[in-house]
Amino acid sequence: MLPVDSSARLQKLTEIGGLLASERDLTRLLEHILRAAKNVTQADGGSLYRMAEDGRSLQFDLVLNDTLGVHLGGTSGKPVDFPAPPLYEADGSPNHGAVVAHCALTRESIRIADAYTAEGFDFAGARWFDQHNHYRSKSFLTVPMCNHQNEVIGVLQLINSRGPNGEFSEDDQRFIEALAAQAAIALDNKQLV
Repeated sequence: MLPVDSSARLQKLTEIGGLLASERDLTRLLEHILRAAKNVTQADGGSLYRMAEDGRSLQFDLVLNDTLGVHLGGTSGKPVDFPAPPLYEADGSPNHGAVVAHCALTRESIRIADAYTAEGFDFAGARWFDQHNHYRSKSFLTVPMCNHQNEVIGVLQLINSRGPNGEFSEDDQRFIEALAAQAAIALDNKQLV
């Protein structure tokens, strides 16, 4: 795949901005967001999590993976049949071992070149998924979705860059952070309607 240049990314961000304002169906909107993120960053897969109503846990909304032909949640009509990582451990302490939970708790983006060699995070869930699906989760880009009050309303995670070096770049991260910010404000407004 060829790298996506900055002008194409800017054009895509503008298109998504229009879509965020016009799309009335929240489920389709979430899919547009994740598909756009995957396409522009050349990711093989991605997941979109939203904050549960309790404000203390995440829930899977959508999982897409091109190699495996996976489309769960969203418009697929198929539920996401595995749990999202908990934000808090059983003793109430923050779960900083899971990338998605750490991202939501700290409001920080995380870029990982290789999950199997990365230190500081527990990739047991990814390894379980890989083993059961004959897959290899390698590079990750995980970005918080914060509303205008800086509250995390979701997390967008991309997996396995198909770019030149198999890793997500700083440009990928900046684009997804801009997309996530736009999407979070639009989603927050749609949830209030």
